[in-house]
Amino acid sequence: MNDIWIEKFRPSNFDEVVGQEVIVNRIRAMVKQKNVPHMLFAGPPGTGKTTVALIIARDLFKEDWRQNFLETNASSERGIDVVREDIKDFARTRPININIPKIILLDEADALTRDAQNALRRTMEQYSENCRFILSANYSSKIIEPIQSRCAIFRFKPLSLEDVKKIVKRIAKEEKLKINDNVVNLIYEVSEGDLRRVENILQSCAIISNEITEKLINEISATANPKEVREILDLALSKEFVKARNKLLDVMLKNGLSGLDVIKQIQKEALNLKIDDSKKLELIDKCGEIEFRLVEGSDDFVQLESLLAFMGK
Repeated sequence: MNDIWIEKFRPSNFDEVVGQEVIVNRIRAMVKQKNVPHMLFAGPPGTGKTTVALIIARDLFKEDWRQNFLETNASSERGIDVVREDIKDFARTRPININIPKIILLDEADALTRDAQNALRRTMEQYSENCRFILSANYSSKIIEPIQSRCAIFRFKPLSLEDVKKIVKRIAKEEKLKINDNVVNLIYEVSEGDLRRVENILQSCAIISNEITEKLINEISATANPKEVREILDLALSKEFVKARNKLLDVMLKNGLSGLDVIKQIQKEALNLKIDDSKKLELIDKCGEIEFRLVEGSDDFVQLESLLAFMGK
């Protein structure tokens, strides 16, 4: 229990990676031939980008992988200095004990400024004989075109419900957790296919009890029960504004939710409402408008009240 589960259950080889079979097969072939290009891994958090990069390094360099692998995070060291110093210093030295280019993993590369990316492009060109870059980004569109054109691009997808079920069952078996299919479905919904979040939620719940329930998941993940969100929406659509407002306040206070937390859940649940598609479109558009106002600093409850009033028109 003292181990961090995202590390304890991190795949150590290509066979253990779940949900990215096409990408794994392509990269496995490159590694087998020891012919690895610069790569751009794009996709949401928790989909295996960092894990696959680590596996590439371990497969290529075996026991010497730590000396031939550099991982740095652009989001904590934004700007041109990270390119000029850490990366450049590592890139200019030749690989240790092997005639294969070293690997540099730049996590959250889309957080780099444009100047930093231009400096990175020049470094990639200058030291291509000594090292290969793996850039990990949530949004490939934020990576400048000259870098994208120098990389093989791999797009990681969120894990499916079946993928999450496999992982949860394996963890439950090893950690002796009691968990049913309804709870697994809720974990998938809350995590949105983010494996790191799945493992963090499970570990947090397991500290409290080995029986994982829907109530415990909602408490740990700071989300409202989808049934309660649906009840709020149904009351608003039935023009019972006061009841909907009181239920909303109760749910927010009970679960410690912000307006942004609630609006995201409402937007998801809106798709399941039994109303005309045109009404759904108006509701989702209104959710986007209110989310923008919340991000800009508007009062959470006032904005959510306005949404309930809009639904009752």
